[in-house]
Amino acid sequence: MQITYEFIHLISFEETLNKEQCKILELPFPCEDNWKEVVLNKDILKNDANRLMLLKGKLALKAQEQILKNYNMVLEFNNIKTPNKTTSNKVQETSKTNTQNTTQIDEDEEHIRIYCDGACSGNPGLAGSGLAIYSNERNPVLLHGDFVENGTNNIAELNALYQALIIAKQTSSKNIITIYSDSKYSIDCITTWAYGWKAKGWTKKGGEIKNLELIKKTHELYERIKDLIEIKHVKGHAGIEGNELADRMAVTAIKEQTTNYEMYSYDKIEEVLNLTSY
Repeated sequence: MQITYEFIHLISFEETLNKEQCKILELPFPCEDNWKEVVLNKDILKNDANRLMLLKGKLALKAQEQILKNYNMVLEFNNIKTPNKTTSNKVQETSKTNTQNTTQIDEDEEHIRIYCDGACSGNPGLAGSGLAIYSNERNPVLLHGDFVENGTNNIAELNALYQALIIAKQTSSKNIITIYSDSKYSIDCITTWAYGWKAKGWTKKGGEIKNLELIKKTHELYERIKDLIEIKHVKGHAGIEGNELADRMAVTAIKEQTTNYEMYSYDKIEEVLNLTSY
């Protein structure tokens, strides 16, 4: 990605950078007065961009080092390889001279796919949401959360879609991010019906709009990032790995009563697929 003034604002604290940030950007530390002009329009790897944002702040050197260790641990857990600058430059040069070469892919060419699903034990009853987040062919990151003690399946599905949109908004990707849901209800609420309801002051013929506040905030977020994403319907319980994994995470959220989203640790995907589904 290319550094912009907006990105500089995201990573700087009190108009400067800390030592590890300077190291990533190959700047002297402390920063010189013209450091912003030096880094503007500079090309950096996406993982370096993520590191720069995580390191933002007036942090002790040990804290900076620990943040980098934690980030590298996440990459290693998800089998994400981080190319060095020499390799990255070679890949970019090859891409410029031969657009047909698909054997070397820049890190920025990754395709993010997010599967989201909701589950409910009784309707209404205990509800939870789950997500499976894929980046190219890497092992997916699995999340479970949004436990609701007295919820419905539709609430769980909407919560899952809302969380998927949040993740998409926070993810830096040059490519369209694809979100998959097996809930026609939640997709239609956010991408179709909401426009008519909003035009009529968030009302509809025939009575109240159920789950209105959740629909309003999810639709608002969708409107903000809809040019960066696509939402697709996928058939539920049809053996589609991402959908099945998101389903297991939704059930896990119910069983563990997970309110905030937590990452699910696993060794093999088969172990997760063998978990109970409703």
